[in-house]
Amino acid sequence: MALGRKAPQDKRNKTVADLLVAQLVEAGVKRIYGIVGDSLNPVVDAVRRSDAIEWVHVRHEEVAAFAAAGEAEVTGTLAVCAGSCGPGNLHLINGLYDANRSRVPVLAIASHIPSAQIGTQFFQETHPDRLFTECSVYSEMISSAAQAPRVINSAIQHALGGPGVAVLTIPGDVADEDAPPVVPGISTPVGRPRVIPSTESLEALAAAIDGAKKVTIFAGAGVRGAHDDVVALADKIASPVGHSLRGKEWIQYDNPFDVGMDGLLGYGSCHEAMYDADLLILLGTDFPYDQFLPADVRTAQVDHEPSRLGRRTRLDLAVVGDVGETVRALLPLVREKSDRSFLDRLRKKHVKTLNGVVGAYTKDVEKMTPVHPEYVADLLDQEAADDAVFTVDTGMCNVWAARYISPNGKRRVVGSFLHGSMANAMPHAIGAALADPERQVVAMSGDGGLSMLLGDLLTIKAYDLPVKIVLFDNASLAMVRLEMLVDGLPNFGTESPHFDYAAIATAMGIPAVRVERPQDVRGALRGAFDRPGPALVDVVTDPRALSIPPTITAGQVRGFAVAMSKEILGKGMGEAVSMARSNLRNVPRP
Repeated sequence: MALGRKAPQDKRNKTVADLLVAQLVEAGVKRIYGIVGDSLNPVVDAVRRSDAIEWVHVRHEEVAAFAAAGEAEVTGTLAVCAGSCGPGNLHLINGLYDANRSRVPVLAIASHIPSAQIGTQFFQETHPDRLFTECSVYSEMISSAAQAPRVINSAIQHALGGPGVAVLTIPGDVADEDAPPVVPGISTPVGRPRVIPSTESLEALAAAIDGAKKVTIFAGAGVRGAHDDVVALADKIASPVGHSLRGKEWIQYDNPFDVGMDGLLGYGSCHEAMYDADLLILLGTDFPYDQFLPADVRTAQVDHEPSRLGRRTRLDLAVVGDVGETVRALLPLVREKSDRSFLDRLRKKHVKTLNGVVGAYTKDVEKMTPVHPEYVADLLDQEAADDAVFTVDTGMCNVWAARYISPNGKRRVVGSFLHGSMANAMPHAIGAALADPERQVVAMSGDGGLSMLLGDLLTIKAYDLPVKIVLFDNASLAMVRLEMLVDGLPNFGTESPHFDYAAIATAMGIPAVRVERPQDVRGALRGAFDRPGPALVDVVTDPRALSIPPTITAGQVRGFAVAMSKEILGKGMGEAVSMARSNLRNVPRP
């Protein structure tokens, strides 16, 4: 049977599985990602008999969860994945952890063993309603047909309202029971509630800003929808604006006050702007790396969730409210600052830093092999569509995306930024492409990530998805190598043999090209983007290119020195010299 086609409907009583599918359709769900199997069969059969929903057959349930998360991320609507009892639904866990931490609305269907066998250590018995509790906002088991309508509705409400992951555990025999005769309609939430800050907290924040000579704003994903308001505030109070990785796509573009990003992946003058300020304002960020946050700078934090306030760093002033609502109410309360010397100094340093990094890798770059990954990311930024969706693997791909992919208010950058899982880029791209086949979707994959879930290249081919995979192929786990070096450990266990992933993709029927010369990168990217359907560009990149943080501590220097000494003793001077040549261009300079 051709993919996507429905078999003729048969006449039978409506089952709990039919009810589940009908309620999902009413909530706007278009597809379910998963693998068919035993206890899940009643649900899959209900999908077969419905004309309003599609079953997307993946090769691994972890991919199903990541794909649902990718769809939910780019649409903001409910997405669904499913797994059969025992091992099948356990494979969902990693992707569900990622979705829940990213706070996207995903519903997972975890089918269960026959209800009469629960508690007897039956074949493939687990307890999904318990196992998924930590990675969800709602996890319940449906034990009877009468219970089903309200529990399904509650799961949908929790996923959308969290937003987050809701898990429905359904024994196969219960899914096959006759549905109750009367089923209440679904009422899904529309829009998000506004969280308005109190007058007292606004006045306190305004007084703190007016009393500070040097103010820095650090923005996270919570500034989404408030770009213009935050830029207006920065202008009025002469504040440089730094951002976290998740905040980059929402605040960096069209922002003359941008000073880059903080953290291990950071760049620009953001770090200095935060540490030299008299007042640091954290806007909509739950930035977890407290070692990059100043301990002796007066700090204010704005977030719509009180539980996040002050849990990462010292906090002098807490404001509960949406960033947009808070900033719009704050603007008329603060005095305009005439002294812009702090802002101007940090902006100049930011531009100098960016120009230094760009100049370091663009000089004679077409003669440098292996290909520098920064060069690939920069060309990708130039060649990709203005509204492209980039899905980014954890590791060095995060670094290159953070530093070289330019946001513009229309592009999206999706990654496992809070859970930090390997192998997310390609599965996320599957969901994004199915959600909007007309939009360009680019998976920035590392060879470690792609190889982990390599089988689902078959899913991309089977559905002829227009996913363009740009593979940063350095035959190593480079981020782990960096972590070892910082800790003073010699590189061990991070390297893998060189594989021709273009040949593997070609064998699967996906057009692919392997690139080993920098002068061929641009043409390969254009060729992939110009063709319909899937494509893979396997770029062999420098395995020694590492992320150098914007500020290097004495401890990190000692770590690198010790590690390099061990590298020389273990592998000889050549390895250390090669690494130095690959990375000295990125070392921050005064």
